Amino acid sequence: MKKVLSINSGSSSLKISLFAMPTEQRLAKIMVDYSNETNQLVTITLPNHELIAQHYTGKITPVELALDLLKKYQIITTSQEITAIGHRIVAGGELFQHSTKITPEVIQKLESINELAPLHNPANVAGILDAELILPNCPQIAVFDTSFHTDLPPENFLYALPLEYYRKYKVRKYGAHGTSHRFVAQQAAKMLKLPLNELKLITLHLGSGASVTAIKNGKSLDTSMGFSPLTGLMMSTRCGDVDPSALVYLLKHHAFSNMDECMKVLNQHSGLLGVSEVSRDMREIERESPRNPQAELAIKMFVKRICDYIGAYWLELGGADALVFTGGIGENDNHVRELICKRLNCLGIKFESIQDQYHDSPFDFATTDSQARLLVIPTDEELMIARDAYELTSTKQSFSKSAVNY
Repeated sequence: MKKVLSINSGSSSLKISLFAMPTEQRLAKIMVDYSNETNQLVTITLPNHELIAQHYTGKITPVELALDLLKKYQIITTSQEITAIGHRIVAGGELFQHSTKITPEVIQKLESINELAPLHNPANVAGILDAELILPNCPQIAVFDTSFHTDLPPENFLYALPLEYYRKYKVRKYGAHGTSHRFVAQQAAKMLKLPLNELKLITLHLGSGASVTAIKNGKSLDTSMGFSPLTGLMMSTRCGDVDPSALVYLLKHHAFSNMDECMKVLNQHSGLLGVSEVSRDMREIERESPRNPQAELAIKMFVKRICDYIGAYWLELGGADALVFTGGIGENDNHVRELICKRLNCLGIKFESIQDQYHDSPFDFATTDSQARLLVIPTDEELMIARDAYELTSTKQSFSKSAVNY
């Protein structure tokens, strides 16, 4: 048995899991909520499903935190029990088209493409470097959110810019959340009891970051995020799609002092937070919406843009066997799911209202006569990361996309 540590650093949370491989038994799950930067809430779920919460007020790296808690609760006795560490990396560009072992050369290449995911990649690289210091002899694996989207056809990944910009600068759609979309697509095939390579799916990863992907025959056909995770859907603090000339106009009128400030606003002060002026958290916005028109507007905009992409991908796929909801909002927010499905009634989407807000297991809330199944599947990016890390550290062969059923 090997013990693989999976580190999944998102824009609003940190998720760490320890797996026994190849049985895929989760030995512990650690979650850190970044919503309060000075007093972070940390929870650890033990093998007996006991949930323990505590607060960390100081600076601590993901690996330090994991080892501290795993030892404290006797999941491991020594750090040497960790046989591999898998890291979620948001953007691999065209440099990394599949998961890879981390070397000094890989780290240099990762640092060269930080601009593709400025909220994520620098923190991901910092986590790798910290892990090297703490566990210098432990192999580390990078698992890329973008790699699932490397098979996009050119008409879907290219922008209508002079092709020179793609040839010289590799400006194109890369997508993100591929690890999550890949996982829920595989789980959807199991739920539907059909081969993945025969299905047409629209997967919706709706959380602090949000994206929609059209999946045909097990491969990503199109996805809402673009050159970076900034584009596509309206998100927690990211603006999603916006007319570039509007930004030029704002720059000319000194709304931003420079391009760096412009990017900071688009990434950190826009989206649900920017429109609602209440919170980046959908739960708080929904609590405010009955008495706050801006909060209500933020919800309407969020839902509309999701449905815009679903409609486009429905046409591109020629219909869909299922819509798959995942991510913090997709899995837990009945209100948002129902608002989305109501707008899709013209496509023959019909659903049953769900009363329970939180679910541990996948379920289907479509009626029997709905044109597509409506699946809610909790994502498990950490398990996908562990699978890739185990695969790469257990064989001498190079890692191939077919090995993980892309």
